[in-house]
Amino acid sequence: MVIEVSPQKEKDVDTLALRVFLKTIEILGGPRKLVEHRNLTWLPSLMAASYAVVLREEYMKSMESIAKELGIGKQTVGHILGADPEEVMKRINLEEKIEKKRIHIAGGLAKLAYREIKEGRDEKSIHFEISRSIAKSLGADWAVHVLTGIRGVDFPANKEDLLEKLRGYEIEGIKIEEILEKLDYPVRNPAELLRSIGRILRGERTS
Repeated sequence: MVIEVSPQKEKDVDTLALRVFLKTIEILGGPRKLVEHRNLTWLPSLMAASYAVVLREEYMKSMESIAKELGIGKQTVGHILGADPEEVMKRINLEEKIEKKRIHIAGGLAKLAYREIKEGRDEKSIHFEISRSIAKSLGADWAVHVLTGIRGVDFPANKEDLLEKLRGYEIEGIKIEEILEKLDYPVRNPAELLRSIGRILRGERTS
């Protein structure tokens, strides 16, 4: 999925779309609910819907422009933007297999999530809980400890913010101070922090 917006706005698009995406999962009952239904195929639909709603509501993009930027069909964008959140919530079905209906439901959820965020009902802890659930499923114990340690940190975060919470911690024998020195700042959210640390542990560049 490629977002072609101006460089100064790209960060804002990604950040808000991620918040909307995480909120849709929260509305559905959390990541465990999706796993229980064995239907993680919902995730691409929810992500596409989250971006589409943000691009339309925040940047007044046309359906044609959104379709081009996301690499999806104009008709798909229409199903997303035409969804009624209240009607969707009345008959949501996580077992839905038909893509057209699923993307319509995802659109309604994304609209509802966007509205919740704009009205200040965005539970920031969902970022941590979803990241923790994913970390546990991958067996990344260090990630769970890092997420626990940074509770209370406001993102975007700088090195001093993270060091204050994580000072003295080691990951795979490497002091956290050494790892934080190699990160790019500011760190936008907990998920980005985990990805960057993971790259450092694998010997990859973080940018």
